[in-house]
Amino acid sequence: MGAIKWNEFTVRMDVNAPFDKLYAAWATRAGIESWFLRMSEYASAEGVIRAGDEPVQIGDTYKWLWYGWPDETVEHGTILDCNGADYFKFSFGKAGICTVRIYKAQGETIVELQQEQIPENEEGKYMWHVGCKTGWTYYLTNLKSVYQHGIDLRNKKEGIGKLLNL
Repeated sequence: MGAIKWNEFTVRMDVNAPFDKLYAAWATRAGIESWFLRMSEYASAEGVIRAGDEPVQIGDTYKWLWYGWPDETVEHGTILDCNGADYFKFSFGKAGICTVRIYKAQGETIVELQQEQIPENEEGKYMWHVGCKTGWTYYLTNLKSVYQHGIDLRNKKEGIGKLLNL
Protein backbone atom coordinates (compact mmCIF):
# COMPACT_ATOMS: atom_id res chain seq x y z
CA MET A 1 0.00 0.00 0.00
CA GLY A 2 1.43 3.35 -1.04
CA ALA A 3 1.37 6.72 0.62
CA ILE A 4 -1.95 8.57 0.72
CA LYS A 5 -2.32 11.16 -2.01
CA TRP A 6 -4.03 13.83 0.06
CA ASN A 7 -4.75 16.05 -2.94
CA GLU A 8 -7.10 13.58 -4.62
CA PHE A 9 -9.26 10.49 -4.27
CA THR A 10 -11.60 8.40 -6.41
CA VAL A 11 -14.78 6.59 -5.36
CA ARG A 12 -16.77 4.24 -7.59
CA MET A 13 -20.18 2.60 -7.34
CA ASP A 14 -21.88 0.13 -9.62
CA VAL A 15 -25.40 1.32 -10.38
CA ASN A 16 -27.80 -0.74 -12.45
CA ALA A 17 -29.45 2.11 -14.34
CA PRO A 18 -29.28 3.52 -17.88
CA PHE A 19 -26.52 6.01 -18.70
CA ASP A 20 -29.01 8.76 -19.58
CA LYS A 21 -30.74 8.51 -16.19
CA LEU A 22 -27.41 8.49 -14.33
CA TYR A 23 -26.14 11.48 -16.29
CA ALA A 24 -29.36 13.39 -15.56
CA ALA A 25 -28.89 12.49 -11.88
CA TRP A 26 -25.93 14.89 -11.91
CA ALA A 27 -26.72 17.34 -14.68
CA THR A 28 -30.31 18.35 -13.90
CA ARG A 29 -31.86 19.97 -10.86
CA ALA A 30 -34.52 17.28 -10.53
CA GLY A 31 -31.94 14.53 -10.87
CA ILE A 32 -29.42 15.79 -8.34
CA GLU A 33 -32.13 16.64 -5.82
CA SER A 34 -33.45 13.06 -6.01
CA TRP A 35 -30.41 11.56 -4.27
CA PHE A 36 -27.94 14.27 -3.17
CA LEU A 37 -29.30 17.73 -2.42
CA ARG A 38 -32.17 19.46 -0.69
CA MET A 39 -32.04 22.21 -3.31
CA SER A 40 -30.09 22.71 -6.49
CA GLU A 41 -30.20 25.77 -8.66
CA TYR A 42 -28.39 25.60 -11.99
CA ALA A 43 -28.09 28.87 -13.91
CA SER A 44 -26.84 29.59 -17.41
CA ALA A 45 -23.86 31.87 -17.98
CA GLU A 46 -26.44 34.63 -18.59
CA GLY A 47 -27.98 34.01 -15.15
CA VAL A 48 -31.15 32.27 -16.36
CA ILE A 49 -32.25 29.54 -13.91
CA ARG A 50 -32.57 26.19 -15.67
CA ALA A 51 -35.80 24.19 -15.47
CA GLY A 52 -35.88 21.05 -13.31
CA ASP A 53 -35.19 18.62 -16.15
CA GLU A 54 -33.04 20.93 -18.28
CA PRO A 55 -29.42 19.70 -18.52
CA VAL A 56 -26.59 21.99 -17.51
CA GLN A 57 -24.09 23.38 -19.98
CA ILE A 58 -20.41 24.23 -19.68
CA GLY A 59 -20.07 27.55 -17.85
CA ASP A 60 -23.30 27.20 -15.87
CA THR A 61 -23.15 27.98 -12.18
CA TYR A 62 -24.83 26.22 -9.30
CA LYS A 63 -26.13 26.85 -5.82
CA TRP A 64 -26.51 23.73 -3.63
CA LEU A 65 -28.15 23.17 -0.23
CA TRP A 66 -28.20 19.91 1.78
CA TYR A 67 -30.71 18.32 4.12
CA GLY A 68 -29.64 18.68 7.75
CA TRP A 69 -27.81 21.94 7.14
CA PRO A 70 -29.12 25.51 7.37
CA ASP A 71 -29.37 27.70 4.28
CA GLU A 72 -26.13 29.41 5.34
CA THR A 73 -24.32 26.16 4.46
CA VAL A 74 -24.38 26.69 0.72
CA GLU A 75 -22.01 25.66 -2.04
CA HIS A 76 -21.54 27.72 -5.18
CA GLY A 77 -19.58 26.49 -8.16
CA THR A 78 -19.25 26.22 -11.90
CA ILE A 79 -19.81 23.43 -14.40
CA LEU A 80 -16.36 23.16 -15.95
CA ASP A 81 -17.10 20.48 -18.54
CA CYS A 82 -19.87 18.09 -19.52
CA ASN A 83 -20.82 16.08 -22.59
CA GLY A 84 -24.52 15.31 -22.17
CA ALA A 85 -23.89 11.58 -21.86
CA ASP A 86 -21.29 10.27 -19.43
CA TYR A 87 -18.92 13.03 -18.25
CA PHE A 88 -19.60 15.86 -15.77
CA LYS A 89 -16.97 18.12 -14.18
CA PHE A 90 -17.53 20.88 -11.63
CA SER A 91 -15.67 23.12 -9.20
CA PHE A 92 -16.38 22.23 -5.57
CA GLY A 93 -15.48 25.31 -3.56
CA LYS A 94 -12.25 25.11 -1.55
CA ALA A 95 -12.42 21.31 -1.80
CA GLY A 96 -11.15 21.18 -5.39
CA ILE A 97 -12.58 19.88 -8.63
CA CYS A 98 -14.85 16.87 -9.09
CA THR A 99 -15.13 14.79 -12.24
CA VAL A 100 -17.88 12.23 -12.72
CA ARG A 101 -17.56 9.49 -15.31
CA ILE A 102 -20.17 6.87 -16.18
CA TYR A 103 -18.86 3.77 -17.95
CA LYS A 104 -19.17 0.01 -18.35
CA ALA A 105 -16.76 -2.43 -16.69
CA GLN A 106 -17.26 -6.19 -16.83
CA GLY A 107 -20.90 -5.73 -17.76
CA GLU A 108 -21.63 -3.33 -14.88
CA THR A 109 -22.44 0.37 -15.13
CA ILE A 110 -19.99 2.30 -12.97
CA VAL A 111 -20.39 5.82 -11.62
CA GLU A 112 -16.95 7.16 -10.73
CA LEU A 113 -16.23 10.40 -8.94
CA GLN A 114 -12.70 11.79 -8.74
CA GLN A 115 -12.02 14.78 -6.53
CA GLU A 116 -8.67 16.47 -7.12
CA GLN A 117 -6.80 19.67 -6.39
CA ILE A 118 -7.63 19.24 -2.71
CA PRO A 119 -5.39 21.54 -0.64
CA GLU A 120 -2.64 19.54 1.06
CA ASN A 121 -2.83 21.33 4.41
CA GLU A 122 -4.39 19.95 7.62
CA GLU A 123 -7.80 21.44 6.80
CA GLY A 124 -7.67 19.93 3.31
CA LYS A 125 -6.69 16.50 4.61
CA TYR A 126 -9.41 16.37 7.27
CA MET A 127 -12.27 18.38 5.77
CA TRP A 128 -12.00 17.61 2.09
CA HIS A 129 -10.04 14.41 1.66
CA VAL A 130 -11.46 12.43 4.57
CA GLY A 131 -14.72 14.38 4.88
CA CYS A 132 -15.61 14.53 1.20
CA LYS A 133 -14.54 10.94 0.54
CA THR A 134 -16.82 9.79 3.36
CA GLY A 135 -19.64 11.99 2.06
CA TRP A 136 -19.30 10.89 -1.56
CA THR A 137 -19.22 7.24 -0.50
CA TYR A 138 -22.52 7.72 1.32
CA TYR A 139 -24.15 9.70 -1.46
CA LEU A 140 -23.08 7.29 -4.22
CA THR A 141 -24.63 4.54 -2.11
CA ASN A 142 -27.80 6.63 -1.98
CA LEU A 143 -27.64 7.18 -5.75
CA LYS A 144 -27.59 3.41 -6.18
CA SER A 145 -30.44 2.94 -3.69
CA VAL A 146 -32.64 5.57 -5.35
CA TYR A 147 -32.01 4.50 -8.95
CA GLN A 148 -32.12 0.74 -8.37
CA HIS A 149 -34.73 0.44 -5.61
CA GLY A 150 -36.53 3.78 -5.27
CA ILE A 151 -35.43 4.15 -1.64
CA ASP A 152 -33.91 7.45 -0.50
CA LEU A 153 -31.61 6.87 2.48
CA ARG A 154 -31.25 10.53 3.46
CA ASN A 155 -32.67 11.87 6.71
CA LYS A 156 -34.79 14.89 5.80
CA LYS A 157 -35.83 15.93 9.32
CA GLU A 158 -34.27 19.16 10.49
CA GLY A 159 -32.69 19.26 13.92
CA ILE A 160 -31.38 15.71 14.06
CA GLY A 161 -27.61 16.02 13.91
CA LYS A 162 -24.57 13.78 13.70
CA LEU A 163 -26.11 11.34 11.23
CA LEU A 164 -24.21 9.67 8.41
CA ASN A 165 -25.68 11.94 5.74
CA LEU A 166 -24.59 15.06 7.63
